[in-house]
Amino acid sequence: MKSHWTKDSIFYHIYPLGFCDAPKRNDFASAPVPRLEKIHEWIGHMRELQVNALYLGPVFESTAHGYDTADYFRVDRRLGTNEGLVHLIKELHRNGIKVILDGVFNHIGRDFPPFRDLQKNGEGSVYRNWFQGVDFNVRSPLGDPFGYEGWSGNYDLVKLNLNSAEVKEHLFHAVRGWIQEFEIDGLRLDVADSLEPQFIRELSAFCKSLRPDFWLMGEVVHGDYNKWANPAMLDSVTNYECYKGLYSSLVDKNYFEIAHSLQRQFGPEGIYRTINLYNFADNHDVDRVASSLTNPRHLYPLYLLLFTMPGIPSIYYGSEWGLVGTRTEKDDHALRPSLDLNQLRSASPQPDLPSAIARFGRVCLNTPALRTGEYTELFVAAEQFAFSRHTEDDMAVVMVNAASTNVSLDIPVRLPNNTRLVDLLNPGDEFHVENNRLSVAKVWPCWGRILQIKK
Repeated sequence: MKSHWTKDSIFYHIYPLGFCDAPKRNDFASAPVPRLEKIHEWIGHMRELQVNALYLGPVFESTAHGYDTADYFRVDRRLGTNEGLVHLIKELHRNGIKVILDGVFNHIGRDFPPFRDLQKNGEGSVYRNWFQGVDFNVRSPLGDPFGYEGWSGNYDLVKLNLNSAEVKEHLFHAVRGWIQEFEIDGLRLDVADSLEPQFIRELSAFCKSLRPDFWLMGEVVHGDYNKWANPAMLDSVTNYECYKGLYSSLVDKNYFEIAHSLQRQFGPEGIYRTINLYNFADNHDVDRVASSLTNPRHLYPLYLLLFTMPGIPSIYYGSEWGLVGTRTEKDDHALRPSLDLNQLRSASPQPDLPSAIARFGRVCLNTPALRTGEYTELFVAAEQFAFSRHTEDDMAVVMVNAASTNVSLDIPVRLPNNTRLVDLLNPGDEFHVENNRLSVAKVWPCWGRILQIKK
């Protein structure tokens, strides 16, 4: 059976409204401005990073930040037109880059026409059952002559009634258009952990009926990922557990944290061994990883680990240069800036990081064990960590050193004596197994090794 395309994927994540410097609010009157064209300029950069899949955040007409949808059928006028998105995706596909979009189905914005109809016609609105918790005996916190349920207490985001056949028909009609008109390869489901399980099951069946290799990934922050990622529902979910461990293990000089998570998830008794989880160091909702670290040089072992651990690696735009950015209680704009590619190439906090990430990407894509191999923990210390990935035909040993000095590692391996391993990350270095031990005299500071058995 042919493996799914995500098994060989490295993702790039762009939040388009910020990236393209769109106005913060939609006036719903201006002519479309083709700001999405900016992404064309970045395709070459993505390819240099070995990226072959793009997660493009919300692109459809919305009031402000994209997750407050007003029209599921029209590209946000602040970004351009449907035709412009078709052209962009065709160009990305020509460059070997698949595309997934944000599917925001849990809630809509207050400018969504059916909600406007409810505001206008009240109990006489044909859309009164489209929304959760509609109650004409109370007023909403925003002054509407009826109450309704806002997502997570935010009344700018009106929760949809996903048990309504009419709502599902509306949403599925939109998804059919996205697949047929834009030829997208998948969807990331916003707040998937808040969606009705039956809705996800029906959406999955619908999408796979249109395109069998269509990929559905859900945003899940807490809980058992198996609840959402299973054959009847989603293909993958966001690996927030390891997102946290990737940086805090470095800050706390405690690789035992991320090692524990990886063993729990992917070890011999791992609970997510059958799920190709979506791994990330940061995104549009959390602080840039460079802002979470105390030593910027730790970005190198962090990304090395991101590209070699089980799952799908993803880079959030700009973080490959070590950009910083922190959110406040009410403002995420610092996480979602407009960036100039030429400026970043000429001046950035970590100018050597993109080339290092590209090296990690090349090794990952060219090493079968790193894409699909089983995971085995080999060694853990406060600032060093080693594990293997193996298939029937390939094996790789990954070592990372977060210390500020060279270290030597002597680790147990279940390999025959004189087995030869070559360093894919540092060409020319090779090592041999003796008495079921692999001894490496030097692992450089804030760096690592990726060793592959040479047959």
